[in-house]
Amino acid sequence: MDKRRIRVGVLFGGRSGEHEVSLRSARSIMDAIDPNKYEIVPVGITKEGRWVTGPDPLTALQNGADDLKPTALLGEPGERTLRGADGQAPMATIDVIFPVLHGPFGEDGSVQGLLELAAIPYVGAGVAGSAVGMDKALFKAVMRAHDIPVLPYTLLLRSEWEFEAERMLNELEAAFSYPMFAKPCNLGSSVGVSKARNRAELKTAIDAAAAYDRRVLVEQGIEAREIEVSVLGNDQAVASVPGEVVPGDEFYSYNDKYINDEAKLLIPAPLTDEQAEQVRQLALKAFMAIDGAGLARVDFLMDKATDALYINE
Repeated sequence: MDKRRIRVGVLFGGRSGEHEVSLRSARSIMDAIDPNKYEIVPVGITKEGRWVTGPDPLTALQNGADDLKPTALLGEPGERTLRGADGQAPMATIDVIFPVLHGPFGEDGSVQGLLELAAIPYVGAGVAGSAVGMDKALFKAVMRAHDIPVLPYTLLLRSEWEFEAERMLNELEAAFSYPMFAKPCNLGSSVGVSKARNRAELKTAIDAAAAYDRRVLVEQGIEAREIEVSVLGNDQAVASVPGEVVPGDEFYSYNDKYINDEAKLLIPAPLTDEQAEQVRQLALKAFMAIDGAGLARVDFLMDKATDALYINE
C-alpha cells in the first residue's frame, strides 16, 4: 500500500502591502513542491482578511475574484481540519502549514502565534524569531548585541515626525551624511523604501515610509554590493553558497524586484573564499541570534570601497 502523502496547507495572500508578492511566492513554492511526496491544500487570505479556498484560490486572488468559498481553519487544538465558514462541514485535513505570507500579519509572528494556539505544525521560525526578523529596528538591535555589524541607523516615530520634522531632519543631517535610506520598520520587498540624496528627498522618503508604518528606520547609505545567502535547518543549520544581486536600479527596489525585471542574480557571488565563508558564518550567527528555524534568507551589504560586511535583514 502506498504511503499517504503529507498534506501541506500553503497559506498565501494576506492583509499586508505585500499581498501580491505573497501570491508570486506561493506560485513558485507550489510549483517546486514534489507532488509524489506532498499533497498541496491551497488556502488564500484576501486583502480584507477572509480565509478562502476552492479549486484554485491562488489564481482567483490574482484575478481579483470575490466568489471563493470562505473557510475556517481553527477548531479544537491539534484538529488540523479545514472547515466551511459555519465551522461545521469538514473540507480537508492538513498535516502542516507552509506560511507564504509576506509582511505584517504573516511574517511578523502573528500567524505563527495563531498556529501555535491551534497546535498546528508549520514551516519556518516561531513567534519570537518571526517578530524580530520582521522588525528592522529590533533586528538591528539584536544584531548589535551579538556583535554582528550593522550600518548606523536611527528610529523615528510617526507621531513625533508629524510635529517635529524640521528638528528631526537637522538631527539626521548632523548624525549621517547623504545618501540615507528611509524604511518602514515592518515591511519587506522594499515596499516604502526610498533613497535620499538631499534634505528635500529625505523628507519625502520619511513621509513615504511613514505612510506604511508608525515606526520608520533611517539608515546611513553606502555604495554597496548586495550579497545574500540561504540558511536551512534548526539548531544545526547550514548556510548555502552566497549569491549577489546586481540591481538594475540604484538599489534593489520594489520596481527592480517585481516590475522592470532588470536585476541580475550571480550564483555564486564573485567573492574570495574568505569573504564567502565570512558571509556564511555571519548568516548562521544571525539565524541563531533570533532563534530562526526551518529556512531564512539573510541579506548583507558589502562596502565597495572597503569590502566591510554589514547585515541588512
